[in-house]
Amino acid sequence: MLRIAQLNAGSLLEPGWDERRHEIVAWLERLQPDVVCLQEIWESDKDPNTARWLADAMPAARWHVAFGGHAFAPEVWPDPALRFGRAVLSRWPIDGEVAHLLPVAADDGADPAVWGVPWGLLHVRTAGLDVFSAHLTAPPQAGRHRRLQVLAIDDIVRAADAAQPIVLCGDFNAEPDSDEIRFLCGLTVLDGRTTFYQEAWRVAGEGTGHTQDWRTNPIAAAMNIHRKRIDYVFVGDGFIREGSAGRVTSAAVAFDEPLTGVLASDHAGLVVDVVWPQRPRA
Repeated sequence: MLRIAQLNAGSLLEPGWDERRHEIVAWLERLQPDVVCLQEIWESDKDPNTARWLADAMPAARWHVAFGGHAFAPEVWPDPALRFGRAVLSRWPIDGEVAHLLPVAADDGADPAVWGVPWGLLHVRTAGLDVFSAHLTAPPQAGRHRRLQVLAIDDIVRAADAAQPIVLCGDFNAEPDSDEIRFLCGLTVLDGRTTFYQEAWRVAGEGTGHTQDWRTNPIAAAMNIHRKRIDYVFVGDGFIREGSAGRVTSAAVAFDEPLTGVLASDHAGLVVDVVWPQRPRA
């Protein structure tokens, strides 16, 4: 089995990071994942990378860390030395990594929360597995931007020429019945194209799977965010794969209750188990 954890850590824009980072460590120690995908990670020339802080807080795990980040537009964040993006933690060495910026539709006068934020995708190859950590445009009304972004993600994943079913995780900021998520699941056509990835919660989850819920998360409640499922783990098509590689066997919400007295993020996360016969010894 391969165990995957997904979390938007909210390490820059949400309050209480100094306490919440210990909560994330506690959850990772409980879950014991092999691969972790994180979003809203940051670093600067004088500030340490927040994903590397998490890895350094668990020396026994011997995490290998990849980070892909870019600067905000100066109208959004004036310090060009601050890099905001995504990270992957792996039990195995990182053999390659590429950070991609995702497109937004051209629109004069558009919301700076759309064009001023470095939405992106980090591609990591580790132990023969291709892992992608994604963060898509946030505003609920920005679906046309996210539709462009999932088309770009599909292009990047296809170009990776992966030997094993890929893992694509992230904060997609889109609900399950949106065109962008339905496209990734093979349930609708975008720009004359179709594709297919297994959406782990559809395959093996139980219940609503909400990853933002104002009733149980005070950070989400303070922002007056409605209940929704916007965080995902996708796995590549396992059709006729040797040893049932890519079969999703379980999917559960994680990081959703406090282990240290605070919640990990304004998001809950996910933990997903996938059959992976080629899994090397950690």
